[in-house]
Amino acid sequence: MPEDKDFTNKLILGDNLEALKGIEDNSIDLIYLDPPFFSNKTYEVIWGDEGEVRSFEDRFEGGIEHYIGWLYERVRLMYDKLKPTGSMFLHCDWHASANIRVEILDKIFGRNNFRNEIVWHYRRWTAPSNNLQKLHDMIFWYSKSDNYTFNPLFTDYTDGSVSRKKSGKLHRFKKGEEPLLVSDKTIDEKGVRENDVWQIPFIAPSAKERIGYPTQKPELLLERIIELASNEGDTVLDPFVGGGTTIAVADKLGRKWIGIDQSSMAIKVSDLRLKKQHDAFSQPYELILRKYDYDILRSSNAFEFESWIINKFGGIPNAKQRNDFGLDGRMSDNTPIQVKRSDNIGRNVVDNFLSAIRRQDEKLFEKNKKDGKIAGYIIAFSFGKGAVEEIARLKNKNSTIIKLVKVSDIVDYGKKPEVSLSADSIDKNEFEFTAKAKSEPGIDFYAWDFSHSEQNGFKPDVLFDKTGKQTKKFPDGEHQIAVEAVDREGISGTDKVKIEIKNQKK
Repeated sequence: MPEDKDFTNKLILGDNLEALKGIEDNSIDLIYLDPPFFSNKTYEVIWGDEGEVRSFEDRFEGGIEHYIGWLYERVRLMYDKLKPTGSMFLHCDWHASANIRVEILDKIFGRNNFRNEIVWHYRRWTAPSNNLQKLHDMIFWYSKSDNYTFNPLFTDYTDGSVSRKKSGKLHRFKKGEEPLLVSDKTIDEKGVRENDVWQIPFIAPSAKERIGYPTQKPELLLERIIELASNEGDTVLDPFVGGGTTIAVADKLGRKWIGIDQSSMAIKVSDLRLKKQHDAFSQPYELILRKYDYDILRSSNAFEFESWIINKFGGIPNAKQRNDFGLDGRMSDNTPIQVKRSDNIGRNVVDNFLSAIRRQDEKLFEKNKKDGKIAGYIIAFSFGKGAVEEIARLKNKNSTIIKLVKVSDIVDYGKKPEVSLSADSIDKNEFEFTAKAKSEPGIDFYAWDFSHSEQNGFKPDVLFDKTGKQTKKFPDGEHQIAVEAVDREGISGTDKVKIEIKNQKK
């Protein structure tokens, strides 16, 4: 499949109803959604941050009808985003599965586009009750048309005592210790065709993929779905990203992806999970928060920042940086724009800008002046007293209107949390680490990298820690430990400490 050079993987903080509107129709190959189940508040509120609580209150202010209406609105919009060859897999449990299938999926996709009801069967401890144990979820698979992507899945088998060569007969195989009876039509050199009951265990407490997210789905579950209904280079969307399993697996399998969640903690945990698995060959992605990181904006590539902020402002950035008189873009009516990626802009910038816009288009400048229109825009983080006074003088004395625009008037941004990390030796090779962080919105959680290097970047060993304290043993040698504190707006700050362990050998 040809590479889409204009596409960037995206991790978006926000209500998916709004975020989906920014996605092009007929552009997504596969949608997997695991929306909050129709159960109760104790079970549903996982992260507990403001965005998640607000969403919970929105979808459960009424009964089942309100919940179905809330979900229908979103699934209908997702349907528009699917390519004609695309599929949707909707994950749910017994609380509302019948309503979801009949009142949402059949109505939107049509009953004829139902493909499978996949049963995810698992084992777990449940409290004693007068009912049978509920040990499965449902995943409804619908395609947008009859022409949909389908890659058959196979499960391994071992030969039994009956020969496979007897055509038209049933043959006995073993899947592990479980005997299977299959016909000739279901067997292949690759194995036995996969069925619609998937026995995949919950993630073990000690598993490497566990991140501390209580309803985290196994990577194997998403591997099967993504391999079944998409190809390498296809685009996968998860509008309820949660702990990030879908996008993490899609990334590993060479798919493009978009992940959305209303919880800042869910988005940042997913971000850290991606950082942990990324290497030099991984595709980049854009992290879209409600507020941008001031320090990242100030230190980003100057030309990229100019183009980005002009687009956000509604203007048209220059394609090239040559022969532009020092101007960086224009509005749709050709009014010039200049961007300064700095604070406290002085009068000299205004003087130079005025000369530049006159040189670039004298007729437009004089026309705007005569009509009392804005002659140009200067965008910066802040403006000094000299610049503000000169803008007023130009308007009052020369009828020339220059508009000063702060970056904060275009996008919201915040400052990184202030973080301090200390290390205390509690045994020969054991240390206790304490992180303290301050942020105006408040700190949500911490992540830890116990073998940090500047070359590899932040690769968290612990993704989700609410306490800010960790204890760990190390082998002899020098070690660098890094902690990342994440605030309630998803902005993070980091501190590092080095320790050296030298045990004298007797």
